[in-house]
Amino acid sequence: MLMGRVRFGKLCHTEEKKVAPPMLRRTLTGAALAAVLLTAACGQTPEPSVESADAKAHVKIGVVTIVTHPSLDALYDGLVAGLAENGYDEGQNLTIELQNPQNDLATLSNIVNTYSASDNDLFVAIATPPAQALAQVVQDRPVIFASVTDPVAAGLVDSMEVPGGNVTGTSDQLPTDEQLKLILDIDPSVESVGIVYSAAEVNAQVQAEAAVEAGRELGIDVKTATVTNSSEVQQAAESLDVDAYFALVDNTVVSAIESMVQVAEERQRLLVTSDADSVARGAAAALATDYEAQGRQTAGIVSRILGGADPATTPVELQKELEIAINQEAAERMGVTIPEDVVKRAATTS
Repeated sequence: MLMGRVRFGKLCHTEEKKVAPPMLRRTLTGAALAAVLLTAACGQTPEPSVESADAKAHVKIGVVTIVTHPSLDALYDGLVAGLAENGYDEGQNLTIELQNPQNDLATLSNIVNTYSASDNDLFVAIATPPAQALAQVVQDRPVIFASVTDPVAAGLVDSMEVPGGNVTGTSDQLPTDEQLKLILDIDPSVESVGIVYSAAEVNAQVQAEAAVEAGRELGIDVKTATVTNSSEVQQAAESLDVDAYFALVDNTVVSAIESMVQVAEERQRLLVTSDADSVARGAAAALATDYEAQGRQTAGIVSRILGGADPATTPVELQKELEIAINQEAAERMGVTIPEDVVKRAATTS
């Protein structure tokens, strides 16, 4: 039942260039190129227009994710749907390939090296490790990322406003202080919060550091434990003696969120996460990104780049809307009752 949304401001956009970058000019059909040249000869600037799938030149896109879990799967589904909304239909004028290394970095390296040697026009990286891997080996074509928490710290862009290279995209950066406040809104007695995060993901490290700092501001002692793979999540959670648990936007941990749910239920401790899918899988609540919507938002950037925008001056976009999701039955299994005022603020309840 939809009862309300938590909204945050949008990142402003700079002006986009309308001249197709060299790596995309070869995708223009002969008729389209002739039209562009004729327009230029007449001294006119072509106006952007919404084209049908039949009118757009055929493009090939290589996508790589990091691991299978519902949030990233929803992001890919949103990407494909968003591309169709922008006139790129799979099987008509779009060839799109998805590769998934299942969190194996050696396999990821093989995938991006294969992509680098391919004739794909553009690449989409879902999550930080694939984005970093692609950015290291692909410099001659655009790389568009999604679900990257801190693209500046990850070394992907010079800044959020002016990326400066062939890489841009969307960020799932969340306000950590607001997430910790949600924990206190649910249970004001919480004095310590435990976070398990992947030491191999720079986005998780950045979030953990932000959570520790935000905890100091709120009077919460944030304790952390690191893991290198999903099989270590349960033991890491058990090592933390805390009043509540909090899961970051961390692919390794989210793929094993049931392990944290089990610990939270056994210890009768609240578990709040950063994605709504984890709430459906047993967490009590989340202040979360809508990943399907982020996929559509990413598709909008892809479409603009294919239309001639320069990745170097196309700003990184933040998620336009965040929402609270709660699972009252899961909370009860953890010995927690979610207050009615929090329930009223939730976009989704179960």
